[in-house]
Amino acid sequence: MSAGTSVPLSILDLAPIGPGETAAQSYANSVSLAQAAERHGYTRVWYAEHHNMPTIGSSATSVLIAHVAAHTSTIRLGSGGVMLPNHSPLTIAEQFGTLETLHPGRIDVGLGRAPGGDRAIFNALRRDPGASEQFPQDVMELQAYLAGASIVNGVSATPTPDSAPPLYILGSSLFGAQLAAALGLPYAFASHFAPDALYEAVALYRRDFKPSAQLEHPYVIAAANVFAADNAEAAATQFASARRRRVRGMIARNQAGVDYSDQQIDEFLTTPAGANIANMMRVTAVGTSADVAGFLDEFALSAQADELILAHGALAVEDRLRSVELASSTS
Repeated sequence: MSAGTSVPLSILDLAPIGPGETAAQSYANSVSLAQAAERHGYTRVWYAEHHNMPTIGSSATSVLIAHVAAHTSTIRLGSGGVMLPNHSPLTIAEQFGTLETLHPGRIDVGLGRAPGGDRAIFNALRRDPGASEQFPQDVMELQAYLAGASIVNGVSATPTPDSAPPLYILGSSLFGAQLAAALGLPYAFASHFAPDALYEAVALYRRDFKPSAQLEHPYVIAAANVFAADNAEAAATQFASARRRRVRGMIARNQAGVDYSDQQIDEFLTTPAGANIANMMRVTAVGTSADVAGFLDEFALSAQADELILAHGALAVEDRLRSVELASSTS
């Protein structure tokens, strides 16, 4: 926990490939980040599956988890999440069964229903866009494989770990909340980039939760962006730079080869379209250690969160590592 923050803290790492960096540097940075999280008392680090995004290096999520697990010793590691429509449940059971066998008691399986890309990505992955409609059934099939109790006749997942890694349902809408409640699984909400339905989804999840073999009581993880620095001015500068980069990336999807100055990006953020993008990052703690702790404590209370997962968004790895430290219990 951080000073003044009443719930456990975790980290969401997108394995960002920063300006002028290579993917290899990104993975080295992810190792350093997880090691820092381990030192400073964080509960877990999760990695998100994205495709066809040149600034995010976590596309092969299970491979990255294995690499980081080999360079850490105690912190939990997992997917935040695996986009299950992109894979067969058997494949994910084999991957995460292997991870749990190699690193027992340290692996989480966070699952999302989004495709992690557009129709072209589905085609490249040899998947059907309609696979998202099978998400509830696929979650139950995966859960059964990991528990060594397959519901598919004649098929089992090898290896089957001694203890099944826990499943988490990720979401940014009411669908994930309903599914997590029905299956009795923990629920993680992506409020770091899609905060609008947070409070309604959490209320629905807590109201409709049904206990399961994995979980007796509802458990909510809410996500927040964090830019913690030694002074408020440095934190504000880091946030502004990271937000501009995100806006550039979103605009560039439809305007290849066009570059925009910082001033143009800032002007765009004052327009209705820009305001919509800015709203995506409204759950963001910016400032000193005390500033961040105050924001996170208030956010956890208002979101009825049992745990917060933080996306430390500074572009420079040294600034991210300092942010991890300042937002932690040891700051």
